[in-house]
Amino acid sequence: MDDRVEVRKTYKLFINGVFPRSESGRTYPALDSKGKLLAHAALASRKDARDAVLAARAAQPGWAARDAYSRGQILYRIAEMLEGRRDQFETEITRCEGLSARRATGVVNATIDRWVWYAGWADKITQVLGSSNQVSGPYFNFSVPTPTGVVAAVAPARSSLLGLVSVIAPIIVTGNTVVCLAAPEKPLPAISLAEVLATSDLPAGVVNILTGQPHTVGPWLAEHADVNALDLSGVDDDSLATEMAVGAAGTIKYALPPCDSDWTLDPGLGRLSAFMNTTTVWHPQGR
Repeated sequence: MDDRVEVRKTYKLFINGVFPRSESGRTYPALDSKGKLLAHAALASRKDARDAVLAARAAQPGWAARDAYSRGQILYRIAEMLEGRRDQFETEITRCEGLSARRATGVVNATIDRWVWYAGWADKITQVLGSSNQVSGPYFNFSVPTPTGVVAAVAPARSSLLGLVSVIAPIIVTGNTVVCLAAPEKPLPAISLAEVLATSDLPAGVVNILTGQPHTVGPWLAEHADVNALDLSGVDDDSLATEMAVGAAGTIKYALPPCDSDWTLDPGLGRLSAFMNTTTVWHPQGR
């Protein structure tokens, strides 16, 4: 029937492995590239952000304690599930970003490949970034990269799926957990990704995705004492980036600056190392 009324979905947040409504009960319209209503997305509040940080903090020690091979296998599984739902993501990319079907297919292909690429680094990055240091004395001295902890990230607005994955994947594969603010104008791919994560092997709380306005919760996350670092890649407002960087300074957080890059390029190792600390261990030589 051509005259049926299309049912518009109201999307929820993704916190601690489940999909709660915003505590405010507020939503906002998610539009396609031509301004047509696609769905309604939850408008996250500070309370929602606080809940997400609590979930990320609770999940981080267990996630970091997993061996790197296990984390890599979980990311591989996510890539497999994305492959199985590629038609949905291609449709959403086409409608949200106004891309042709061919270009949307390319974006989804790149997104799946990006998950696989980061999964492959899970059990290798420690060897690349770690070192055995020369010392004058009967000691061994090792430098080992360790997770930062909880990272708050703002996803890129220009690339609602590939950019989002390029931000989230390197954070979690290195043992961190994340609270990510999705691109406010294009939230559908982010929530669809959350549905994939919720049914994968990823432990609850490792990834938490909020939809809404970065101006509302971004500065609050930057000041939160239980957030250890910031990824401001998706912040396209200089005043907001400055406000969040200043807020982060109060608790001595590292902040990755805004990045208006081409997300289809080779990501390199910069993001893998950005949210890792270096722990140096001294050990006496045995005789």
